[in-house]
Amino acid sequence: MDFSTRIVLIVLSIAYVNLVSIKATMADASSNQFAGKLRQSKNAVPCNFDSLTVRAKLRYDPEAIGLASTDYGHIVRDIPFAVLYPTSSDDITELIKFSNKCPLPFNVSARGYGHSVRGQDMSHNGIVVNMLSLNEQYKNATGIRVSTAGHYADVGGEQLWIDVLNATLQHGLAPVSWTDYLYLTVGGTLSNAGISGQTFLHGPQISNVLEMDVITGKGDFMTCSKDKNSELFFAVLGGLGQFGIINRARIVLAKAPKRVKWVKMLYYDFSIFTRDQEHLISINGLDYLEGELMMDYTPIDDWRSPFFTPYNESQISSLLKKHGILYCIEMVKYYDDETANLVDKEVQRLQVGLNYIPGFSFTRDETYVDFLNRVRQGELTLRSKGLWDVPHPWLNLFVPKSRIMDFNAGVIVDILHREKKTKGPLLFYPTTKTKWDDRMSAVTPDEDIFYILGLLHSGNFSNWQDLDNQNNEVLEFCDRAGIKLKQYLPHYKSKEDWIKQFGSKWNTFQRRKAQFDPRMILSPGQKIFNSV
Repeated sequence: MDFSTRIVLIVLSIAYVNLVSIKATMADASSNQFAGKLRQSKNAVPCNFDSLTVRAKLRYDPEAIGLASTDYGHIVRDIPFAVLYPTSSDDITELIKFSNKCPLPFNVSARGYGHSVRGQDMSHNGIVVNMLSLNEQYKNATGIRVSTAGHYADVGGEQLWIDVLNATLQHGLAPVSWTDYLYLTVGGTLSNAGISGQTFLHGPQISNVLEMDVITGKGDFMTCSKDKNSELFFAVLGGLGQFGIINRARIVLAKAPKRVKWVKMLYYDFSIFTRDQEHLISINGLDYLEGELMMDYTPIDDWRSPFFTPYNESQISSLLKKHGILYCIEMVKYYDDETANLVDKEVQRLQVGLNYIPGFSFTRDETYVDFLNRVRQGELTLRSKGLWDVPHPWLNLFVPKSRIMDFNAGVIVDILHREKKTKGPLLFYPTTKTKWDDRMSAVTPDEDIFYILGLLHSGNFSNWQDLDNQNNEVLEFCDRAGIKLKQYLPHYKSKEDWIKQFGSKWNTFQRRKAQFDPRMILSPGQKIFNSV
């Protein structure tokens, strides 16, 4: 296929996607395919792809282009020129080196499971690398190799965490730090941080990586660790895809438990709720801690992990009618056959001194796998109802401990509860800065303890902007109040905002960009640097 034919194909693909968008706009809002602005691709690229060896693995068809033009957020839609379906790391290396040789290089973005919410894994008029395609290279094997002697797993960046869990459990081992949702790629979460209820104990997922193979923005394939090519190692972890594409990561493993005691405790007093959370992360024995905000206008059980019985729900509903807001501590204790007879006493010990509402502590016993994969069932339920592929204007924040009372009054009470717009899980729980390595690109508030807020909104195609406006209201309040928060999975529209986000790390971030991706080829969807 010659270059002119490809141009015809991409023009037809653009026309197809535009036709879909026009039909969607004219149709009923609930049937729309996306909510955000469609940014049309140009009709030409500055390089002739006929000289590219992997050109046969580039796809220009509407199916490939359409998939790479959207994400879980369904807010942004950016059309790439083509999508690479690689079958080896050499394919990605060649593509990036080819871009570097062009007079005007094209952008390259790595796309895993597409769980970004603001177009971060898109590449307007560039090339999106479908990382899941790398699984073809393993044929009957997998991209996960477990070392029982070393207590680590070498994992392809394209692998899903659910597959890492299943593969390591075959050896009685498992990673120690997780995300709440396991159908995410290893490379994707490590490019951000990877946080969940284990973060206070083991740090984020990026704190549990021993070594990586990375393809830099120059197209160099480099192995890196804390002791080898350390500048690249620390740059890539939490680096938002700006410095390289993760081809392999060596993940720390530990002995896997068999089951968990999963406990939820309710509070109506925010100060007692946060005091008890901070107490729990300061003592030994706890394996997981998160927190939830429960509002009198939202379902008691969020879709991620149904927990309460109908009788429990009626009890909680009565409390919500009285108080308007309830705060819920969610804690977990792992156990196995050897500790099964002790686990109940250990849970009781952990609860000593806690001041939750009497009679409002609820416990479930689950397998370790079912607990870690708890969000999956909620996903399948939403998919069956057509409620998964909807706009998700999420806002994730790190809030310094010193300002959480102001945050509760100004955001949780006076914005979220008063406006009654939020739809979806509302998470709020503490973690410790000491478990984060400050040499990495990820940024946190400058306090020993900070809180993770997750406003995991689910909207529809007619009201998502209202939820996003509320997000902006939250950010504006924090700015006026001088609350020095940081965004997680950040989304900014100006360089000044990015400089503020990275703070004292900005100069290092810029220097690393110049070192590993000097032509600014990688991950343009983050909108950190000027697009090429």
